[in-house]
Amino acid sequence: RIAGCFLLSVHGKTCFCSYMGDQCATNSTHDSVKEYYGKVLQTTSDLKTNVCRKAPPADIKAKISRIHDEVTSRYFGCGLTIPRDDLTGLKILDLGCGAGQDCYIVSQLVGETGEVVGVDMTSEQIEIANKYVEYHRNEFGYQKANTKFLQGLIEKLDELNLPSNYFDIIISNCVVNLTPDKEAVFREAFRVLKPGGEFYFSDMYSDRRIPREFGKDDELHGEGLSGSQYYNDFFRVVNRIGFTDPRLVSSFPVTIRSEEIKRKVGHISYYSAVYRLWKLENLESVREDYGQGVRYKGTILNSPQMYVLDKDHKFEKDKVTLVCGNTFVMLHDTRLAPHFEFFSTEPLIHHGVFPGCGANNPFS
Repeated sequence: RIAGCFLLSVHGKTCFCSYMGDQCATNSTHDSVKEYYGKVLQTTSDLKTNVCRKAPPADIKAKISRIHDEVTSRYFGCGLTIPRDDLTGLKILDLGCGAGQDCYIVSQLVGETGEVVGVDMTSEQIEIANKYVEYHRNEFGYQKANTKFLQGLIEKLDELNLPSNYFDIIISNCVVNLTPDKEAVFREAFRVLKPGGEFYFSDMYSDRRIPREFGKDDELHGEGLSGSQYYNDFFRVVNRIGFTDPRLVSSFPVTIRSEEIKRKVGHISYYSAVYRLWKLENLESVREDYGQGVRYKGTILNSPQMYVLDKDHKFEKDKVTLVCGNTFVMLHDTRLAPHFEFFSTEPLIHHGVFPGCGANNPFS
């Protein structure tokens, strides 16, 4: 182990890795994922954990019912990775789109004026996704398809010629854990997002750093267990890149059904979680109090009485709510702004750390 790193052997190849395993960008790692998701897994029921078991809300179920069966049968996601507001006309990128289920859901939400791009490295999955582009154009009643799929690595979006500052939203459904260079994924996501855009995604996390020998096990890697990020390492990486103050939307413990895999992972606890990462200049590393408030108008689609920004921030219609500076910016400087009234002073007056937001006075 050298300066916070170690040498890791994957399928006979030695790789230089961080504690997270993020720098182990070898062809063998990608080949392992391609094999597992292209050939080993044929349907959702083949997975050995419960990450794909959470039922979507009724309106999303209705949209899934319009998607071809061959696409839905190849769905391996671990959470709803679609923001619950009006997405009409937006440009949305899906990282690790698989056979395209989430893309085809979003295709219906953005409408014919929107644009959906799916990226996946597995040829078998991309082949299925592309196979039904015209089918879904016709099913959704569009004159022109609003969805396209590209085969490539989600940590190398520049090689797919995806432009900077282009997408309003990036989604990803339990895929980042499968990539060998997670920091590159977040860096590229930050690059292609518009200012004020967000990365809204689900992934798997662990309560400690994963032992390096797990990287040698194709099954553990394919199930996302060897590549799950220790949550504190995740926070360090995304904050360093510019995704300041990541917001947890939802989470649940991952249940492992295979007794053999339980034996392999031992006492490590895993979690499936949905996070929102905003590309905003004025976010601070600590949630500060500037005496600001907002009032929700009740105008966001699917949220007539209350809007849930994240697990800790819920806004009741017509009620003024005091918020920290970061939450104020997330609402004021994004597509959510038309749905809120804002109350603030000019110039801002700082009142210290916002109460109850996780930071304590070190001198108290």
